[in-house]
Order: sequence, then C-alpha cells, then structure tokens
Amino acid sequence: MNHAGINVYRGDYIESVHRLHIAVVNNKGELIYYLGDPKRIFFARSSMKPLQAITLIETGAGQAFSFDKADISLACASHNGEKIHRSRVLAILDRLGLTKDDLQCGTHIPRDIESYKDLIKSGQELTPEFCNCSGKHAGMLATAIHLGEEIENYYLLNHPVQQRILDIISELLDFSKEKINIGIDGCGVPVHMMPINIAAKGFAYLADPYAVTNQSYSKALKIIRDSMIAHPEMVAGKNRFNTDVMKAFKGRIVSKSGAEGVQCAGDVERGIGIAIKTEDGNGRAAIVAMMEVFKQLGIGNDKIYGELEEYIEKPIKNHRNEIIGTIRPSFELLKV
Repeated sequence: MNHAGINVYRGDYIESVHRLHIAVVNNKGELIYYLGDPKRIFFARSSMKPLQAITLIETGAGQAFSFDKADISLACASHNGEKIHRSRVLAILDRLGLTKDDLQCGTHIPRDIESYKDLIKSGQELTPEFCNCSGKHAGMLATAIHLGEEIENYYLLNHPVQQRILDIISELLDFSKEKINIGIDGCGVPVHMMPINIAAKGFAYLADPYAVTNQSYSKALKIIRDSMIAHPEMVAGKNRFNTDVMKAFKGRIVSKSGAEGVQCAGDVERGIGIAIKTEDGNGRAAIVAMMEVFKQLGIGNDKIYGELEEYIEKPIKNHRNEIIGTIRPSFELLKV
C-alpha cells in the first residue's frame, strides 16, 4: 500500500491517482489522524451548510416559522431537486410570505433527471427551487425576515445574514474572521476558506454538541445534527452518499459534502470530526476516501459496509453499463 490516496483502475491498470488531504480531530479540536497536509487552506464549500444553519436556530427564526426537522435538514442540503425537496422549499417560502422569485440562488439542471424531463415535457422553465442550495437560501431568508432585515441582498457578504454566519463560524471554530478568506459559492453566497483541520473541528462539534462551551451554539448544533440524521433524504436524496451513509449508520454518522472534492463527517459515538479534500477537486475520490477512513478508524461493521459497498470500491461503468474498472483507496492514515 502506498500513500497516494485514491487509485482509479481501468481493468487491472492504474489510469489516474487522486491525492488527498485528510484531518481527523477529536471533540477538543485536536488533530489525531491525518494524511497529506491537514492544515492545508481550502474552501469548505457546502460542507459548511450545517454550521451556517446555526443562525436559523439561534435567531429563533426556525421556531417562529415552524421549521420541523425535515425543514432544518433541507436548510443544510445540497439536494437533488426531487419533488420532495422542491415542494418543501416552496412550502417554507409560503410560510415566509415569499415566492420562489425571492430566492437569489440561481438555478441549474437538477441531479434528479426525471424531474428535469417532467419539466421539459410540461414546457416550463427551470426556476430557483430546483437549485441544490434552495433550502439553505430559504433558511437565510427566514432569518432576515424574522429580524426585520431587507431581503433583496441577503446573499451579499455585507448583509447582516452573512455577517452573522461569519461571526458564528469564527467564534465556534475559534478561528479569527480576519483569517477566513472569502470567495463566492456557486449559489452566490460567501464561501469560507480555512484549514482542513478547522473544518474537521466543526464536524466534531456537530457530532458532539456538548463539547461546545457556548450553550446557544451547542443547542443549535444538536437540533441540526438530529434533524439531518432523522431526515437524510433531505440532505441529498436518492443515490447520494450523504443520504445513504446516514441511513446505513442509523444515527452514528452525520455527513455533508462540498463541491471540488470536499467531504466531511462526524462520528456521534466518539465525537470525532473528519474533513477530506482531494487535491484535484474530484468528488468521486472523496467519497471512497471517507469510507476508507471509517474502516481504518473502526467506525462501522461488515453489515454497514455491505450496504455501502458501492462507495467502498466504486465501480466504473462504460456506456453499455458494464463494469470496466474501480476506484479504490490506497492510503494509510498517520497517527499524531
């Protein structure tokens, strides 16, 4: 075994290699295992959505607008755009007295191709609720309305909605705002740059909210964690890693991915946070890497691994639906 990361095989031959950076931290934020550079600076992308949702709970907006667990889970989602996702987003907006036109997330072809085919057949155009980030944006709108703030520019960095999120992430992770570089995410809102181990600490706290000294944040994290675990179908959807892994682990794992090869998870049982970034930004490698991290840390059992088999050594298929290769892990975590 070498320490390259993830090997992509075509037949018996390595065709590509995805190099990895991994940080595993305990509920004190201390690094306990790693691969590559665990302090590499990266954009955490959508893996931060559960932490961004703290404002929804802490401001009281979630309670004021009757967000149930499925709604809260959807606020943390990068969803498929299935009917269950779109209808719930629209229902949230209706309670806010808003419409899909108030979402500033833009739109794109959804992962759920059947929904897209139905849309084409109906002669309608893509609208913002199809965007995988529409649940997060609905949650942001809820906080703005609850606090009496204007909603047209809620997605901009200088808006109170985004400043609250930045303040909370900085305080929760004990990482100064001045060190958090800002980019713009695919859905138009600010995206936060930080070391991989700092992001992992966020997932350790999500897994074990009681380790957080700020009681308001602790309470919010517990609500968010329990909501995601109770409704994993809202976090992603059909045939998606985050949904499938939370279902298979039945309450032990809370999981969220991000674009450009980011995958994070928290182990509720041990209060461990894991953050993975692929050097080349390919998400297919991050998923396989996370399953290998679980195995190396002794998280899970043969039954669970059997249910998640396609993510452990991901098959590569050709256009005839024949398996012609695999994506396999080839690394060993280093202990601090």
